[in-house]
Amino acid sequence: MIDYQDTIARILGVNKNVIRDLERNLNKATGRFGVMKTIYDKNDNLVSKALGVLGVSANASKTTIEAALLLKAEIHNSEINKFLDNPDLKSEEGLSKVTELAARISDHKIGFFLKKEKARELMLKEPPKNILNSLGYETVEEMLMKEDLLEVYSGLRFLEDPEWLNNIFFKQYENLKPEDFEERQVTVKPLSTKWIAATEHFVQKKFHNVSHLKELGVIFIIPVSFGVKGEIIRLFGLLSHYFNEIYFYSELFRMLAWRPESFSSSLISLLRGDVLDSSDIAWGQGYLIIQRYLAKIDPSDPRLYEPHLNPEALHWMRAENSIVHIGTLVPELKTHLDFWENLTWVALADPFVSFNMIDVIMSLVKGGEGILYSYHLREALWNNIFIEYFGEEKVREIIKNNIIRGYFTI
Repeated sequence: MIDYQDTIARILGVNKNVIRDLERNLNKATGRFGVMKTIYDKNDNLVSKALGVLGVSANASKTTIEAALLLKAEIHNSEINKFLDNPDLKSEEGLSKVTELAARISDHKIGFFLKKEKARELMLKEPPKNILNSLGYETVEEMLMKEDLLEVYSGLRFLEDPEWLNNIFFKQYENLKPEDFEERQVTVKPLSTKWIAATEHFVQKKFHNVSHLKELGVIFIIPVSFGVKGEIIRLFGLLSHYFNEIYFYSELFRMLAWRPESFSSSLISLLRGDVLDSSDIAWGQGYLIIQRYLAKIDPSDPRLYEPHLNPEALHWMRAENSIVHIGTLVPELKTHLDFWENLTWVALADPFVSFNMIDVIMSLVKGGEGILYSYHLREALWNNIFIEYFGEEKVREIIKNNIIRGYFTI
């Protein structure tokens, strides 16, 4: 008899007892049985299908399978690059080509974001000295007369000292109220080339050139190119992910507005990405909501090896679905990205190989360093276990209703 619990546990890197106990609890809570075995069967079938498309034997080595996956991602990167006419990522024009395509496959929703007038007021009260010095201005008033407010706000992320940013500038957020927010579209902003020198440290640390400001509904892109394999498709994926993430948090901001007495503290908690310690939950009373990829900080963080939900992985799942179906949304882009369909949580257990598209793309970009990622896969699989029991929309509702307290019960 197939030990499906052991296989799922090995993919997640946990003790088999963790999966056994989780299955027992979810079976009891839902009255549904055989779900975990169904997850195993789906995973096995999807792996077999993917290997068939790759032309790789099921008995192939880990190196062979990973090489085939990396080559598939590289081909898709080339197809998108060709469709966009080989955009120059060091220019605003080149970046605009990528952002326009990402926006084309993303939902165009109205978000609930900090008013620009309020953002301006916060900057006037606590001038960002490093930005002023970098751009050569004496005062914030002079700077904002000549510079784009949202570009300057983006600069906070990579030019100002984190201690000043968190303890002084963002401390002003403690006084924010629901009426300081408004409904408006997400802004995607390729930064002007004047920011390149100022962003060098940020770019080297992150090794990517795109980030976002949830509270302002801004996705910003720094005009630099790393000249590595997979660069276009990674940028495209990050943009699609940030669209989903910003809309998700915008919905949370709207929910918080109904409780004005706790609005600012809850807002700050969301922007910090607070995650509870496991000890803060009594044993057996709930499951964590981890709203960050803790594995990027510490792969051995014990919270990663307990059953939990991760909203980041939900944003990636929707982004990947949009990319997978790009042939439908953008018919003139002739590609076969549907290879990655439903693979977001899929992996081989032995040898361990992630089939998650984002893991593969990130590994392609880092190819020269021999890094092969799996943390997107594992977080997606934890989510998928709960999705198979409750459904995706119910899981999203669970996260939204419990993300502030940091855990949920079933």
